[in-house]
Amino acid sequence: MRRTTERHPSDGTLRRLVDEPAGVADADREHVAGCPACLSGLAAAQRDARAAAAALGTDTPAGPGTDAAWHRLSAAVAAGRPRPATAPRRRWALRRPLVAGLGVFVVLAGGGVAAAGDWLQVFRTEQVAPVTVTQADLVALPDLTAYGEVEVLEEPDVREVPDAAAAEAATGLAVPQVAELPRGVTGEPTYQAGGRVSAVFTFSAERAAQAAAEAGEQLPPPPPGLDGGQFRLTAGPGVAAVWASANGAPALVVARAGAPTGESSGIPFATARDYLLSLPGIPEDLAAQLRGFEGTATTLPLPVPAGLATSEPADVDGAPATVLTSRDGLVAGVVWVEDGVVTAVAGSLGADEVLAVARGLDG
Repeated sequence: MRRTTERHPSDGTLRRLVDEPAGVADADREHVAGCPACLSGLAAAQRDARAAAAALGTDTPAGPGTDAAWHRLSAAVAAGRPRPATAPRRRWALRRPLVAGLGVFVVLAGGGVAAAGDWLQVFRTEQVAPVTVTQADLVALPDLTAYGEVEVLEEPDVREVPDAAAAEAATGLAVPQVAELPRGVTGEPTYQAGGRVSAVFTFSAERAAQAAAEAGEQLPPPPPGLDGGQFRLTAGPGVAAVWASANGAPALVVARAGAPTGESSGIPFATARDYLLSLPGIPEDLAAQLRGFEGTATTLPLPVPAGLATSEPADVDGAPATVLTSRDGLVAGVVWVEDGVVTAVAGSLGADEVLAVARGLDG
């Protein structure tokens, strides 16, 4: 440990000196300025901040950086990243992160109001629940497109808008108003708005069998009707208010979006889930967690990277919520669902701070 006495500011305080120096008490700033040990710790925090900014792509001006961060968040919610293209309809290659088992599960957990015709609503989000995912899980998971095709039907068209009223007009969603900003978060936010995102996953037994053979495995016989069966994901629209820190990274984000629901071309939810989770390449511990949602086609899995973050239950004005906190305690977020809307509060804050913001939201 760098320090052995309590009189030194904590590592979290040193990191806040990097991100939001206005949020640090004068006494702590004066101590650090005259303390060689703390100055060394501050230099380490600055190196960590630069490394994190480079990894997350936040070392750009606040405006474009915020747009890029929102696009990355939208892609992560959909459990993958779309390849750039100009065609309105195209295949969507969902690579490693939470792709096969969890990715398909999220595809099943998507969609809007049940459509007319052959579509059957099989899932609606009423709550979120944490799912622990290890680095080994991510490495082991195959590409979702090995099991079929993912086609984007609607893109969210995320863009910055002038104010909260413009965001509401563009999406029909009220932007939650923060009653009191946490210490160190100052100024006015920028606002983002995005439309619906929808995609269709078509399962291919032939493609899945080929992927299994390449892995030295044998594909289990698919249940009747699954080969060629389709599952539609639709989520959104969404809005966000973003307060930037001194280095351009988001200091506080308050976001709201239409909760995902899922539709199929006639395949029951449990049938598709159980088969997809039995496919080769899906880690058993991850599959077991997802099977634990059996009988609750209303719970959306919230990935929690093992060793990097922790999760704990909470409530926001009576609604069940999940709090995520980075292992170093420097970043936290809370997510909950109410009346068909997902709301999230996150930032370079502690768990108590994001909960205080969430419970004080107006609207």
